[in-house]
Amino acid sequence: MNSQKLTSLPLFAKLPEADRLWLTEMADTWPLSFQQLRMLTEYCADLYCWDAGSLSRFHQPEKLAEFRGKKGSELFFKQMKDGYEDLINTPRTYSTSNKQVETEQSFPLKQITETVLVGNIMGSCPVASEKTRCCNLQTLDAVQQCGFSCSYCSIQSFYHADQVRFIKDLLHHLKRVRLDPDKTYHIGTGQSSDSLMWGNHHGLLDALYEFARANPNVILEMKSKSGRVDYFLENRPPVNMVFTWSLNPQIIIENEEIGSASLSRRLQSARKLADTGQPVGFHFHPIIWYRGWQEDYADLVSRLTSMFGPEETVMVSLGTLTFIRSVIKQLRSHMRKTTILQMPLEEICGKLSYPFDIKKDLFSVVYNAFPKSWKHEVFFYMCMEDIKLWEPVFGRSYADNETFEHDMLMRYKAKIDHIAAKNGGTKQ
Repeated sequence: MNSQKLTSLPLFAKLPEADRLWLTEMADTWPLSFQQLRMLTEYCADLYCWDAGSLSRFHQPEKLAEFRGKKGSELFFKQMKDGYEDLINTPRTYSTSNKQVETEQSFPLKQITETVLVGNIMGSCPVASEKTRCCNLQTLDAVQQCGFSCSYCSIQSFYHADQVRFIKDLLHHLKRVRLDPDKTYHIGTGQSSDSLMWGNHHGLLDALYEFARANPNVILEMKSKSGRVDYFLENRPPVNMVFTWSLNPQIIIENEEIGSASLSRRLQSARKLADTGQPVGFHFHPIIWYRGWQEDYADLVSRLTSMFGPEETVMVSLGTLTFIRSVIKQLRSHMRKTTILQMPLEEICGKLSYPFDIKKDLFSVVYNAFPKSWKHEVFFYMCMEDIKLWEPVFGRSYADNETFEHDMLMRYKAKIDHIAAKNGGTKQ
């Protein structure tokens, strides 16, 4: 019987009992294919996570009464698919949460450990692709796993989900990294965990501080959703450490970036470091499509540009939700109450994301909200997006990744040198 096929789907067992019973009844009523049963199970899981009711809400048995067999099965499945697609093609609605946003959620101490380095301490950006315009960022994976609980995060797909691992003898490994002194490097520390949330746990920031100080030709980017900057207020870092924050409207932080610092705290922390003469930057990533997004992101840009000047800001990046299929499968399996997957998904450059026109609208609205002075003085770029988006959004594009990387490095270095000179620091 078709219902027996449902029990072979791991996600089916996680559904509420009412959904399991209804799906089982439909599977025994209609000769559905295994692929259709899998999709219906995913639809049920999604509607549960979105608080959108049961999939049975789309069932109109009166329109199927005269049909049997394959034809009836096709019409039944079409009812379900059409109802589901109406939901994903309508911008979701967020409401302000009454829950407190935890500013520095952390794992229990027993789940934080050190691990021996296997392989190289340095690597390439894990989402690098020739199909999108990529800056060829190099990564420094000093910590494996993040303590925040962002609904869209893929880090949990890469690492052991219930354990945070710090690289043992980090400074020793960093000292062994061989770099060309005549080359400028852009290295990020926020691809395998948040750069700031752990503070100086296991001497993490001591090691990164020393690495940046010893290698002035490295632009070391500390990317974060945290507000923990006390270490760097007490120990002024070398100017080639650039501190960047991922930004979203507060309503997104409350609903989809659980455990991370509030928008106010992120901006205040960035302001504290900028006041010491430290270069800062900002990532509008992921920009999320929902009801009211235009006004919320315009307000966010206005708030940012009222607190910071273009002369002290190195970069602003734009990006949005992009998934590989295995990450979507894992996010769905969590059965978490979130609408993050309530979005139209198209395969673009080998990954699943918003359709091109929605992306162009998202990026154009955010970019056009910035004053002309920012567009002239700050380096704007898109993170891992379709090459064809650059020209309609920015009015410029790059022939290849190497040209993009070169321009980014030169613009970063010029801004950092300017900030250093202004504040009496040491140029790179």
